Amino acid sequence: MSNYVRRKHAAAWLKCGTYPIMDDRISFDALTTLLKAGGDATRLRILCLLEEGELTVSELTEILRQSQPRISRHLKLLSAAGVIQRFREGTWAFFRRTEHGPMARVAASLTAALDPTDPTLRRDRERLAVVRSVRVRAAQDYFRRHAADWDRIRSLHAGDDAVEAEIRALVGDRPFRSLLDLGTGTGRILEMFAAQIERGLGIDLNREMLAFARSRLEHAGLRNCSVRHGDIFDLALPPDSFDVVVIHQVLHFLDDGGRAIAEAVRVLRPQGRLVVVDFAPHQLEFLREEYAHRRLGFAAETLTQWLEQAGLRGVIHRTLAPGDGAGPRIAVSLWLGHDTRLALAATSKKEVA
Repeated sequence: MSNYVRRKHAAAWLKCGTYPIMDDRISFDALTTLLKAGGDATRLRILCLLEEGELTVSELTEILRQSQPRISRHLKLLSAAGVIQRFREGTWAFFRRTEHGPMARVAASLTAALDPTDPTLRRDRERLAVVRSVRVRAAQDYFRRHAADWDRIRSLHAGDDAVEAEIRALVGDRPFRSLLDLGTGTGRILEMFAAQIERGLGIDLNREMLAFARSRLEHAGLRNCSVRHGDIFDLALPPDSFDVVVIHQVLHFLDDGGRAIAEAVRVLRPQGRLVVVDFAPHQLEFLREEYAHRRLGFAAETLTQWLEQAGLRGVIHRTLAPGDGAGPRIAVSLWLGHDTRLALAATSKKEVA
């Protein structure tokens, strides 16, 4: 559920004077802790700010005009109450509102009750806009420094529109609620599917790329999507977490693509889908020498085997021929694998009957 939808629901609950009956009720002690955490002016302002997107301690310090130790103490209390989450990214730590569960719903009802035109909240949003503009400038600078390299590689294969259309076709029309994009880069895959999902998460090792992706998603107002620093071989995520996982142009950088596939499948929900996009086999050695490509593309049977060894079935493989142009070109390959756990369980029950 997006923050916008959550606020609408919370406002409706408050208006009618009742809260919906939830299966996962909150204990007395937990609710007391939450109300104490929210019963402070600064902490309530922090909750409102984090509803707009994730922020660092230094950014909150700049917006709220309070010392870093003081802000850190407030964040610690909110974190202990379970209404915000902390994510480490190098020497930085980002904070974000907890999105799911009863604590998140109650916290949302508190902020939904506030008048958005309140002078304090309006001033905080104005300062937040300044902080975000600084992020945008830094992200744009990084993009300008590397745009020529990206354009050079992009010119070797089919256009982005064609690749994205093929990704959409592979994912298909079956609805899904959550998407994980491994090696998210600029965050484009999250942006593509944001309107269809409740939650999108991008993982990347490159912190400057994460800064760019974060800025891009915030500029587009996609509050249901976020990015995190993480290791594709060891995702800090529980099993069965996402309906769709995408690995787009990442495996050729890795020394063990099969291991990355297995980790992606671990976090895939039953009946989920895994989409892999990478290069078909080629002989462009300069990509290895100048751009750190460890693998010069993948044969169709190699990825199919990795997907099947990880437990996926019904693997589909498609190839996009390179566009017209002078010099050597690269075809793009796409694979789709299905998790069939629920389908297999249903089949087994029928056989028993």
